[in-house]
Amino acid sequence: MATNTDSTANQRRELSAFLRARREALKPADAGQPTAPQTRRRTPGLRREEVAQLCGISTTWYTWLEQGRDIALSPHALARLADTLHLTVAERTYLFELTRKRDPSPPVADANEAGVPPELTAALKAITVPAYLLDRYWNACGWNDAASHLFSGWFGGPERNLLRYVFLDPSAVAFIGDWENRARRLLAEFRADTAHYADDSPIKALVSDLTDKSGTFARFWNSYTVLAREGGERRFNHLKKGIRTYNQITMSPAGHAEYKVVILLQA
Repeated sequence: MATNTDSTANQRRELSAFLRARREALKPADAGQPTAPQTRRRTPGLRREEVAQLCGISTTWYTWLEQGRDIALSPHALARLADTLHLTVAERTYLFELTRKRDPSPPVADANEAGVPPELTAALKAITVPAYLLDRYWNACGWNDAASHLFSGWFGGPERNLLRYVFLDPSAVAFIGDWENRARRLLAEFRADTAHYADDSPIKALVSDLTDKSGTFARFWNSYTVLAREGGERRFNHLKKGIRTYNQITMSPAGHAEYKVVILLQA
């Protein structure tokens, strides 16, 4: 049976191999290093001392890190290392997972600047059951016809943010089955979902505004409950169709992690 010591050693070996591969794959010119003939290199990519200098750590420390020794860098030093090695979003995430550190500046795709990706809009339209799209602030930014009919009180109103609708729109209490329990769980899921962006200004502004406007929101939020977005049974009291029960599935589209697709299957 593998021990914690074995697991840690394996992580250090993975980190060592990963850093060396990314260092050797990076062209010196891409890192602003000279490439003239008089600086002919014996090894591909950057030298260890160049990486260390560029990210502001000692050559010894970087060498030990690449050798898989039992040392630790601060999250900010790791962030500089990720920038120096020109890591992609996936590679940067992998680096922080290997080191068990929290990225102080996680890369965030702008969900709204260029509009909703057309492939996600097409996917929503192709789904015949109610389905909608949330951005990372939990604003509804797309939905299909089935969702439009089901959530007419939400999508037909002025407020697109899911939390604002649930806590500030009086009609939500009657529409959402077991409203109090669902509202509590929703906030617990939102806290878990946005943990990496806790210092993000729009998220802080959203929480602050809802705390001021809704005593119930403030009470639930300050309970500090954390839950993964699990899906499961959802009941809605539709004004015209009566009680409707669904099983909810939530997915993050590949290549568009800043979005969530929420699908409701008839129970």
